[in-house]
Amino acid sequence: MNQIALLPEVQAFIDTVQPLRIGGARVDSDALLDVTNPSTGKVFSKVVLAQESDVDVAVAAAHEAFEDGRWTGLTPHDRGRILWRLADLIEERAAIFGQLDALDNGKRYAAARDADAIWPARHFRYFAGWPDKIERATIPVSTPDRLNYTRIEPVGVCGLITPWNYPLLMAAWKLAPCLAAGNTVVLKPSEETPLSVLYLADLALEAGLPPGVLNVIPGLGQDAGAALAAHHGVAKVGFTGSTRTGQSIVTASAGNLKKLSLELGGKAANILFPDADLERAIPGAFWANFGNNGQSCTAGARLYVHESIYQKVLEALAGLADGLNIGPGLDDPQHDLGPVISERQMNMILGHVDGARKDGADVVAGGTRPDRDGWFVRPTVLTATDAMTVAQQEVFGPILAVLPFSDDADVLDRANATDFGLAAGLWSQDITRVRRFADRLNAGTVWVNCWGETDAASPFGGMKLSGYGREMGKDAIALYSQTKSVWIA
Repeated sequence: MNQIALLPEVQAFIDTVQPLRIGGARVDSDALLDVTNPSTGKVFSKVVLAQESDVDVAVAAAHEAFEDGRWTGLTPHDRGRILWRLADLIEERAAIFGQLDALDNGKRYAAARDADAIWPARHFRYFAGWPDKIERATIPVSTPDRLNYTRIEPVGVCGLITPWNYPLLMAAWKLAPCLAAGNTVVLKPSEETPLSVLYLADLALEAGLPPGVLNVIPGLGQDAGAALAAHHGVAKVGFTGSTRTGQSIVTASAGNLKKLSLELGGKAANILFPDADLERAIPGAFWANFGNNGQSCTAGARLYVHESIYQKVLEALAGLADGLNIGPGLDDPQHDLGPVISERQMNMILGHVDGARKDGADVVAGGTRPDRDGWFVRPTVLTATDAMTVAQQEVFGPILAVLPFSDDADVLDRANATDFGLAAGLWSQDITRVRRFADRLNAGTVWVNCWGETDAASPFGGMKLSGYGREMGKDAIALYSQTKSVWIA
């Protein structure tokens, strides 16, 4: 294996201590954060670590940019044009984004370049079309000498907190509708993966976004993240991450009753019926969980398989897992899977495997760490029961729990018997069954004979402890807007 050579722009970027981006300026500090490559376990770059005082400065810059009209005062056409230009720049620099994410997240370079960079460009293009389509209404009220109409206005300064599993994509999911609606932003990327979002801030200025409209402050969750969630100058918080952190954000938001949207954890049920097309369903169900190394809130981590095909499917899944190659994200040729995000995450995942064994699970593939540098876990397939911890708690790693079922009513109840409700899926050719399950599965998204499909035009979000609010589509514009009623005599 040879490592893919770093682009000169990437090498220069990681060789420079990256400052905060506030008010269109680069803000330095003595507080620094090491950026570690999970493929090697070694520090390869440093960024400035935002403190609570930096949050105050960033919110003030965003507030000034909102109030003086440098963004909200532009015509909808001009706002859309800038967002479209940013999409073009993201696409043009896809290789740079791909290498940055391969370095600080560990994911395969090809996936980071061709998916994780291209999808954000599509999101910005979709929402670039929204500013001149946020329509007001004239309401035929019952009083004849009164005119009543509505204004759809931005909420103001938005605090966006994004995760490490899709660093650029999750930022785009929030940023694109937030900016399209006319807001200004303070964005705190995960301390695990700050680089691609810092680079995005530079591109935004190049695209013509006015200084102060987007401010990026990498910092620790308990410091910068908590300060942003509680800040009285922030009108709206959009968060993607763990349920526990989401609950703390709800508490922190109470001071000024911030508007919130929360996309939190999941433990998705994926149901494989005996009439499914197994040539499609088995690899489909496999990658529903192991895509992005299981580090997705929508991972199909609970696979329910009808007892008549259970053994056949289990053996096929084990064969797929054993046949995967894992290795560094920048190796050439590319591996099937990279490392998990951190040593702590790796140890937690392996702890789940040990706990499942003690609970009586049969590990039929993987379950160990390969003898190499970096934070790697072999893709793991194991048998489980609903009562096992591995079938109840979100692992966020390459572990697939396979559970048998006997009839439709039984599996529907079991699939819904979770505190989470982000995603679910089923594989069947019976349209009556498909409609019934799609209606009754308690999840914000239900996939049928596929997994992981999203689109900038289609709403996405969770139920129960998986959060509330819908990202993407017209629902996302509503997240970042508020309605004013105007009466004229």
